[in-house]
Amino acid sequence: MLKLEKLNKSFNGHRVLDSISTTFPEHETTVILGPSGSGKSTLLRSLNLLERPESGLYRFDDELFDFAKGFSTKEVLKIRRKTEMVFQDYNLFPHLTVLKNITEGPIQVLHEKSDPAKKRAQELLKKVGLGDKAAVYPNQLSGGQAQRVAIARSLAMKPEYVLLDEPTSALDPELELEVLKVLRQLAQEKQSLIIVTHNMAFAREVAERVLFIENGHVLFDGSNQDFFNTKNKRIVDFISAMTFENI
Repeated sequence: MLKLEKLNKSFNGHRVLDSISTTFPEHETTVILGPSGSGKSTLLRSLNLLERPESGLYRFDDELFDFAKGFSTKEVLKIRRKTEMVFQDYNLFPHLTVLKNITEGPIQVLHEKSDPAKKRAQELLKKVGLGDKAAVYPNQLSGGQAQRVAIARSLAMKPEYVLLDEPTSALDPELELEVLKVLRQLAQEKQSLIIVTHNMAFAREVAERVLFIENGHVLFDGSNQDFFNTKNKRIVDFISAMTFENI
């Protein structure tokens, strides 16, 4: 389980995260929603220590970390091995085949043997619908295919949580659907997912929990059903704007 307590982060004197406290249960899908610039991505990146809040506590399973005291190299590696990030722009190694993109981490970081790592990579490629793409290079893939490879690469590291920052924002609707189907399958399999997205239909379908952030504050932290049935005017207006209900 991940738990944050009173997380604070500022950029150039502007408070981006303001005393954020929340819990991300294991084996659930949490979707983080909110307007642009609300602090969603900063919060997500803090879980992987790509951003370092100035203060706040970070509880991961039975361990407690204090952002104010900083992190040792060992602690950073420990957290990053448990929290794999999937970015908007895939970040695949262009000079490596799809198969090598997926096996590089398990072999170099987890010290797995080559043959088991390759077998696992092939299984993951089949899982994301790309079993025939092992030998191709990233520039031969569509955007949707590249993002599915990125997801397979993250799963190959056997993380406790997969963190996804707007994973379909750069894709057209058809390619977006390819990726969303994979994420829905992972959610159904109870892989722990934390997803920043603007896709409200996807959030409604896969999220078990919703975290709504605005101006660095948590305005809602609860179940999917409660979020989409809320009477909170700000959230109702946000949902309407994102789903074009009031056009």
